[in-house]
This record gives sequence, structure tokens and C-alpha cells, in this order.
Amino acid sequence: MKRKPANLLALCLAAALLAPVAAVHARSSDRNQPMDVGADHSNCSVNTDTGPCLLTGNVKIVQGTLVINAAKADIKRSNGDISYVTLTGSQVTLKQEMDDGSPFAGRANKVDYDMPKDIIVLTGNAYVDKAGDTIKSDRIVYNMKSGQIESGGTGGRVNLRLQPKSKPAAPAKGGR
Repeated sequence: MKRKPANLLALCLAAALLAPVAAVHARSSDRNQPMDVGADHSNCSVNTDTGPCLLTGNVKIVQGTLVINAAKADIKRSNGDISYVTLTGSQVTLKQEMDDGSPFAGRANKVDYDMPKDIIVLTGNAYVDKAGDTIKSDRIVYNMKSGQIESGGTGGRVNLRLQPKSKPAAPAKGGR
């Protein structure tokens, strides 16, 4: 399906506007924290170093400041480490504190998390809030290493809300 020029323009605008806003990074120390996972049901391979693990029902994942809630989590492992996670649900929710202490929150019908690349792809009624700057789209890609956010989909609309940044008041002209 060919993307409409207006959507390409919206993507470029979103990328340009959010690039400086998204310069904060996900809490880097979270990666070194233990990951606690809970669910109503699990179907995990005995070989936990490489086997798949499917969790269903009230899935909750906590690692440091990162908190994820989903209906289903499909976890892939490689050499003992989690390499890829696909989360689904009526709305998967993610919350995390950034290195600068600001909050990050996201939600979508599906979330794909590529752990080695630190890339999160939110699809289906996706929404991200980074300290009051928000973006809504059918698809949002968030790079946790660079802080870059890309959005847009196949014909969907991108909606942004950017908060004003504090600026010093301009001096009064012509003062006596």
C-alpha cells in the first residue's frame, strides 16, 4: 500500500518535533535488575536458555522501574538472555522512569520488544506519553538507546501534543 504524501509529511514533522524532546533515555540501570514475571498460566520450555516461553492471563513484568501489563507475553531467549518479547492484549501498558527521572508511559494492542536493539514497536491504537509530550498513532517505534520516536502507519493519522519548554522572559523594551 502506497503511503499518502500527507502521512509522509506528518511522519517527518513528528520526527523533527520529537527528536529534541525524546533525547532522554530509558533508565539504563533497569537492564541490570532482576526481571520478575507473573501470569495466570505459563507454557515454557524446560531448556530456559533457548526455549520459548508463553505466558497468558494477567501478565505482569517488572524490571527496575519498568512495569509492563499484558494479557499475553511470548518470550524468546537466546544464550540464556531474553532476546525478543511480543506482548498482546486489549491494551498492553508500559511505564518506566527515564535516566533524567522523567516518566515514560505507553500503551498499544501489541508491543514487540527487541531486547538486544532496545527497540519497542507499539501497534494498534498506540499512545506514548513522555513527561507530558504525547503521540498517538497506529504504529510507534521507540528506540530506548537513542530516545528517538518514530510514528505513522499505513494511512493512519499521527497526533502530537508538545508541552512548551520554559524560556526566560524577554526583557522589556524602552525601559527608563
